[in-house]
Amino acid sequence: MLAQLKLDTNNQNEINNKPLEHTMTSWDGSQLFYRSWHLDNNTTNNKKTNKAVILFHGGHEHSGRFQDLVENLDLDEHAIFAWDARGHGRSPGERGYADHFQDLVRDADCFIRHIAKHHQIPINQMMLLCHSVGSVIASTWVHDYAPPIKGMILGSPAFNVKLYAPFALPILRIWQKFKPNAFVNSYVKPGMLTHDQDEAEARRKDPLISPSIAVRVLTSLFETSERVIQGAASIKVPTLIFSAGSDRVVHRSAHQRFYKNLGSEQKILQTLPGFYHEVFHEKDRQQPISQAREFILQCFSSQQRHQQFISPANNETFKKLKQPLKVGQFSHLKYSVVKTAMQTIGKLSNGVSLGWESGFDSGRMLDYVYANKPTGWGPLGRSIDKNYLNSPGWSGIRTRRENLKQLLTEQIEEQLISHNKIHIADLAAGPGRYLLEVLQNYQQAPVTALCRDWDTRGLNEGKQLADKMAITSVAYEQGDAFSQESLAGLNPRPNIVIVSGLYELFEDNSMIMRSLRGIKKQLAPGGKLIYTNQPYHPQLEFIARTLINREGQPWVMRPRPQSEMNALVKAAGFKPEHMLMDKQGIFSVTVAAMED
Repeated sequence: MLAQLKLDTNNQNEINNKPLEHTMTSWDGSQLFYRSWHLDNNTTNNKKTNKAVILFHGGHEHSGRFQDLVENLDLDEHAIFAWDARGHGRSPGERGYADHFQDLVRDADCFIRHIAKHHQIPINQMMLLCHSVGSVIASTWVHDYAPPIKGMILGSPAFNVKLYAPFALPILRIWQKFKPNAFVNSYVKPGMLTHDQDEAEARRKDPLISPSIAVRVLTSLFETSERVIQGAASIKVPTLIFSAGSDRVVHRSAHQRFYKNLGSEQKILQTLPGFYHEVFHEKDRQQPISQAREFILQCFSSQQRHQQFISPANNETFKKLKQPLKVGQFSHLKYSVVKTAMQTIGKLSNGVSLGWESGFDSGRMLDYVYANKPTGWGPLGRSIDKNYLNSPGWSGIRTRRENLKQLLTEQIEEQLISHNKIHIADLAAGPGRYLLEVLQNYQQAPVTALCRDWDTRGLNEGKQLADKMAITSVAYEQGDAFSQESLAGLNPRPNIVIVSGLYELFEDNSMIMRSLRGIKKQLAPGGKLIYTNQPYHPQLEFIARTLINREGQPWVMRPRPQSEMNALVKAAGFKPEHMLMDKQGIFSVTVAAMED
């Protein structure tokens, strides 16, 4: 009888650990493959668990390689999910290809939101357990999207891959310019990843593993990793990092930099002496797996902390940029020369000239950047203008516009289902070009809009543009987005409020809270807020030392971590639902609903 009971138990365990297979639709329509474990047996007293552990595989890998890890974690009362990233395993796409590393991060966001919706597991009841490139995808997602997850475990994060060949990265970037879709094969052999010969052989024979990786993925992996390491102070979730002591694939110094900058109060950097890169497939893998299991259980048993991120994480940089450079410093001389050039030769560019006239952060400037048509005095002026319009910030602005249009269109369609007519208010619209482009598609629908701004010049240009486009469903009026008295004048009450390109211009969080609370009072029941944020900019010092804002003062920006911006929105009574971001991580666009 005892032998039979043991046999039945073994059979049940085998059934419990057999994965189910699924697909989910990602942001571009790709049908990505994923596996799940414990969905059929994760019940206690007939009540389904709401806890999930999400696994992200490394480069060249796939979710099927996690079977051993799932069994050894012994988390039968937790649902476990693992995807095949695009171009890997059983997911579609050319092997190892993505247009940019950020596309994988966007896939991850879709994957998490799919699990939350389809499997009904709240995001605040999820843990991430990741390996190598998957660790970078996960940490970038947590950094950029600021989700309220329980915590994350990063195994051998590939923040800085060892390329060995001299000047390999600059050469790859040059090669990419001439051959955008170039590929390279990984130099890493299975024996360099693990001391376990059976695991190395299994990897060698796995038909779903490909050594190929797109150069554009590799170069953007380096760029994204550096941005996340520098901004790690905004990551507040509990984090456990495993760093392999004899890693031949990635530089461990990047793990130490990330850990040092990490803003979490609960963070652990665990070095594993003698381990190769694949810490969860090593000979002594039971050590990190046991520690990972303990960390997971600890995070789930701990009371969820709703940390407030109102205190700026980057005030030091902001204060430094607010201070004038000392005369005689090399930086003072350098930026003086650049600013003089911008005020003289630079004015041959119509865009640069407009910046000096209206401010480089003005609504008129945004409208010029959106149009994206280089103009100026002669070939030299047009050439200067083209370079100006193609700068990282303005490229990000145009992506922000497309993201705004996408999310606004989605919200209009959603609101039209439950309302006979809807009204949109853009509180810092300038001319409102992108809004007019959306309204063109709804001229026969019951959709009206109000464009507000403090600068009447942009509003007048918007009226002319609306007349030219024959759009009669939009009105323009002056208004102060930071005045609750002014916001109280919004009539009719809007179903959708947009605040684009405004909050990132001001460092004072109290101003933003005042604006958000005013919006909450006026937003119609069931209404949505669409807001933008700037968590990062690669040219902060250049802009602060050479350009002016709409008030004629040096244009000093204080990028807000997304966690800080979302915390402000939550404190005002909203719940962020969905976010889009450009590939450089400069601008985000988020939809938020009113809290019940």
